[in-house]
Amino acid sequence: MTRPAVELAGASGARLGSARDRRARLSTAPRPRALLVDAWAALLSDGGMVGAPARHRMWRFAARSAPAAVAAASGGLLAARVYADAPFGLGHALSFGALLAALGTVCWRRAATAREGRSGTLRDDLELGSLLLLLAFTVAQATEVGSSGDPPLQAVVYLVLAGLVAYLPRGAGLALVGFTLLVEAAVWCAGRGGSAWLAVAHFGFVLLFAALYHALLAARVAAGRRAEEAAVERRKRELDDRARQLRLLVGTDSPADGDRAERAERLAEAAVLETDTAAHGLLQAAETALRAHTAAIWLLTADDAELRLWECRTQGDGIAERLPGGEGPLGGVVKRRAPVRLHGAIKLANHYPDGSQPQALMAVPLLARVGGYVRGVMVVDRMEPVPFTDEDEKLLVTLVREVARAAEAEALIRDARLSRDETERFYGAIERLNRTAKPREVCDMLLEVAAEMVPLDFGAITLWEESGGKGRHRVARVTAGAPAAEGDGRAASPVAGAVAQLEGREFPDNGGLVACAVRLASSLPGRALRIEEAVVFDEATCLRGLLSLKVLPLKAGDAVLGTLVVGARTAGAYHGEAVRQLEVVAMQAGDALLRARLFEQTERLATTDGLTGLVNHRSFQARLDEHIAAARRYGKKVSLLFTDIDHFKSVNDTYGHPAGDVVLRGVAAILHREARTTDVAARYGGEEFALVMPETDLVGAMRTAERIRQKVGEAVFRTEQGEIRITLSIGVAAFPDDAGSKADLIEAADGGLYHAKRHGRNQTVSLSTLRAGQRAAADGPRAR
Repeated sequence: MTRPAVELAGASGARLGSARDRRARLSTAPRPRALLVDAWAALLSDGGMVGAPARHRMWRFAARSAPAAVAAASGGLLAARVYADAPFGLGHALSFGALLAALGTVCWRRAATAREGRSGTLRDDLELGSLLLLLAFTVAQATEVGSSGDPPLQAVVYLVLAGLVAYLPRGAGLALVGFTLLVEAAVWCAGRGGSAWLAVAHFGFVLLFAALYHALLAARVAAGRRAEEAAVERRKRELDDRARQLRLLVGTDSPADGDRAERAERLAEAAVLETDTAAHGLLQAAETALRAHTAAIWLLTADDAELRLWECRTQGDGIAERLPGGEGPLGGVVKRRAPVRLHGAIKLANHYPDGSQPQALMAVPLLARVGGYVRGVMVVDRMEPVPFTDEDEKLLVTLVREVARAAEAEALIRDARLSRDETERFYGAIERLNRTAKPREVCDMLLEVAAEMVPLDFGAITLWEESGGKGRHRVARVTAGAPAAEGDGRAASPVAGAVAQLEGREFPDNGGLVACAVRLASSLPGRALRIEEAVVFDEATCLRGLLSLKVLPLKAGDAVLGTLVVGARTAGAYHGEAVRQLEVVAMQAGDALLRARLFEQTERLATTDGLTGLVNHRSFQARLDEHIAAARRYGKKVSLLFTDIDHFKSVNDTYGHPAGDVVLRGVAAILHREARTTDVAARYGGEEFALVMPETDLVGAMRTAERIRQKVGEAVFRTEQGEIRITLSIGVAAFPDDAGSKADLIEAADGGLYHAKRHGRNQTVSLSTLRAGQRAAADGPRAR
């Protein structure tokens, strides 16, 4: 091979070798990734900015924050009065739907938490409560369009707040009260020119409903919770010892033998459970009312050497089950048989196993109602340096008496259950009384129960009522007993003819049996007497033909609300176990009567105007609906009066708002006095009033309206600024002559009022009558 050829071959081999080396280096060196791959890894991978874990966290954050954002937006819309300043449109519907969706999300999350066995946090409570309140505010403001004064559904806000305060923990309830006041203030400020008195009234209603429902209805809610939490099994091992202690507390009868004794033991165990429930409820009341850290009851053992824990409610880790009967503050109460109050660092307190020292303590002896022996101690304490007051001591003494009364009542129940028929009748009576919701229902049910338990040829319920510092007895209900069946040989009741004259009768405090039973809080008479010569109600009333009589007080705690009077034509009818049972039923009736009165007061606050006492706007609308529906169904007529005080603004500007309030109350009193019992007198708003007159045509309504207008014009309203006289303008309309629906009826009556105000005031106008007169005047010249 020639040299050039060799050189060429060498050069070719070198080039081939360098190419192989480059391929080897490329195969082993890392290759750079594409830009899209890097972007995907940085954004969408598990570790990326918007990867699956990050998206999950963002969704959770958004779902958790959405209700708060919706609540803030809804609050802003309310403050801007968006719902009140324009008719309900698409934008309103969308915001309302967002609020409902947020509320549904919170409720779903709350239900899921409950299914997992966990309780809601404070944040959960505040979210749920604020959304419910905003929904109520939204509904109320949406109904404000076209109305004067308060929105028709403003009371919904107060009712929702009352329910939240009653059911949620105290901290959440107080926070929601503040939230409601904040929203009310924002809405009022946005109103620009709204009455300060109206704002104060709104604030007052918020606070009143919150406090009223929490104070009056929390006990009812707590009773339901206690019933659900009661478990017979967890107390089974303590029943024997507990029954022995409770028998010491309430006293025992002569020992029974045989099967009766065994059955009495079983019934005593059942009575223990009932008494435990009552004690638990009273402790809960003491803990809430006195803001106590611990509320507990210890009972003395038979030898008075030791105090054993009966029931307790505490916010601490634990409490002593047994204490020496003569040591520490509790031992001092046992020895002195008197209440004890301590405050400061109470070093002698020995009822905490860990040595905790409360800063305030109050203990009251639990005394047997028969004999006055000390049978235990009820204790409440606080860890804050806030001493208990005299009022606190009075409340605790009252609760302790209720414990003794409850135990005594259960002992009576235990004895009564020895007879099956008496047991069923007794418990049936109490159950029926507890279902009553109105005072009249309580009275009717009590007389019905009394007739089933004892011979009853005459029965009456009297109520003790105080007004203006003076008290009077009123006969609320009277019955002459069940009518005699045909062929049973019984004569008619000798007092049947006096029933109609006696019911509703009032008489002052006197020396009669009814008045004495109320003063002494005891059943009378204690011995036999000649009933025809005895003063039962007053000297003007005489009961003839009765040989047995009993007057039983209706007690609620220490207060006596009235009496139950029963009479029979047979001698000796009211002795023994039946009367003892009736006394217990009378006590239960007193509690039921008190609950019914409280419920009635609460209902009255929700349905009446606070200043005038008339029906409020919302209740007026509902009652008008009812009367129009009845008139349409039965072919009747309904008339509606709208009234307005002439120049009322000048009264406020000249004499002041307090004087204006006097005028409003005076006009309302005249309207109520001139209306029939079947009519509905209402404050429609501001200085406007309304009167619904069922089964009344236009002629009758005009006559009534003129009478009201004249009475108001003649009235003189005396205020601190002087005497005031005012006049009234009235519009009248009738259904179905003037209008075929409620809206048309209101519009027709309001049109008459508007015409009266525009054409001189101080007059009564019916648009239909006015138009008929105009047509007649127009047709007259044409006829001539």
